Amino acid sequence: MSSRNTTIGIALALTTAVFWGALPIAMKQAVEVMSPFTIVWYRFLTASIGLGLLLCFKKQLPTRLIGGKGSVVILLLASIGLAGNFVLFNSALEYLHPPVVQVIIQLAPVILLISSAWVFKEKLGVHQIIGVGCLLLGLLLFFNERLLELFTSFTGYTVGVSLAVLAALVWVVYGLAQKQLLKHYSSAQILFMIYVICAVMLTPMAEPEQLLLMDSRQLGMLMFCCINTLVGYGAFAEAMARWQASQVSAVITLAPLFTIIFVDLASLVWPQFFVAAPLNILGYLGALVVVSGAMFCAIGHKFIRQRNV
Repeated sequence: MSSRNTTIGIALALTTAVFWGALPIAMKQAVEVMSPFTIVWYRFLTASIGLGLLLCFKKQLPTRLIGGKGSVVILLLASIGLAGNFVLFNSALEYLHPPVVQVIIQLAPVILLISSAWVFKEKLGVHQIIGVGCLLLGLLLFFNERLLELFTSFTGYTVGVSLAVLAALVWVVYGLAQKQLLKHYSSAQILFMIYVICAVMLTPMAEPEQLLLMDSRQLGMLMFCCINTLVGYGAFAEAMARWQASQVSAVITLAPLFTIIFVDLASLVWPQFFVAAPLNILGYLGALVVVSGAMFCAIGHKFIRQRNV
């Protein structure tokens, strides 16, 4: 792999991490007046149009289903998984601060690793086991002030955490299904078909007229959410094509740290709209440990291999 491809891969992976890090902050503002279903519907609609035009220009638009009924079922599962992830993620933001949701969602790639080992008979490495342990420890540290509330009472905070965990779990369904579909389609083609199916599925639950209730700030945040779907996932797909998957995954785990940084900066510039991350020292340490655990799952094998050489 050339150094130019590596440089571009790093830049694209960082772009994904930055966009995904900023996403829950924008959605938190949009969800003030617009339902999660409607926000997600707008995101899928604009993404399907944008990606459809791009694939049409490249003459790569999928024109037929490959793989028979099995592929159709898997495609529907992937669509339900991604739509469920988007809606549950947005719903969690009605109860939780953006950095909290972003840290919890780091469970998704780790659960995907474990699920892949079970479904596809892939072997879990020592580094992945260590990474999972670090992630669980990090979550305990991150929630150090709210652990008692989480496990002893059913408050809004508990509801939000439960929704975020469910968002991570259904994303795993999408991840496993997409892995199967890659045998027949490119990642961009898969995303296009999923975006279209999700937009159609959510149409009955969407209330497009809620757009008229938004002020200029909220409308701008919704527009950013829509653009984010195209740019974030587009940069992710390109990064995977130009750089090693494990390296891309490691960089993307930085997203929660970007969320915390962006929220804290926004609270200084626009204190009337944004609140700083409600974390103590242990909470910030927990966020770092969660990110480190997820990162070690992705690239820890390189360190272990070097020590054994």
